[in-house]
Amino acid sequence: MCSRCRVAIVTGANRGLGKQFATQLLERGAGEVYAAARRPELVDLPGAEVIRLDVTDQQQVDDAAHAVGHADIVINNAGFSSFARLIDGEMSDISREMEVNYFGTLRMIRAFAPTMRNRGGGAFLNVSSVMAWLGYEHSNSYGASKAANWAMSNGLREELAGTGIQVTSVLLGSTDTDMMAGIDVPKNRPEELAATVLD
Repeated sequence: MCSRCRVAIVTGANRGLGKQFATQLLERGAGEVYAAARRPELVDLPGAEVIRLDVTDQQQVDDAAHAVGHADIVINNAGFSSFARLIDGEMSDISREMEVNYFGTLRMIRAFAPTMRNRGGGAFLNVSSVMAWLGYEHSNSYGASKAANWAMSNGLREELAGTGIQVTSVLLGSTDTDMMAGIDVPKNRPEELAATVLD
């Protein structure tokens, strides 16, 4: 990675997979890494530029795009799961999952794609989930939001074809993060997963 030509922003960088993405980008020689989080005071990443960002807030997304100026790599990692069921879960929880996992990612792409396209390319990495393809007794509203995220990535890949912009979806299985802390199943290690994705 060229340290003179790589500017990256990672959403949800205060913990878990987002923190690993930001850490490893720094270790790999990224010139500037912006670690974005709703609560920036919780970000502990020496070498990163910490910025406040709630991806459900259009003004904060616009402010982040202005602060960064341009990004070669945008990692849309911020996510939310309420474990709600479709049939009787709280609609406010289901709406928040869509706001964060789908619309939040789309806001980031719309904010950063124009300058990325003008500069001749870059990369969007959108964190989705295997839940996009599965159904369980719970969490199906989360799965629906991640299916929307995955479909969005497929559409963006076509819309941005020929611009030099890469659009990648990461379809995660269970990963050892705070979101999955209460579930006793085999889990990916965030540091190993981040390394694989960045490779």
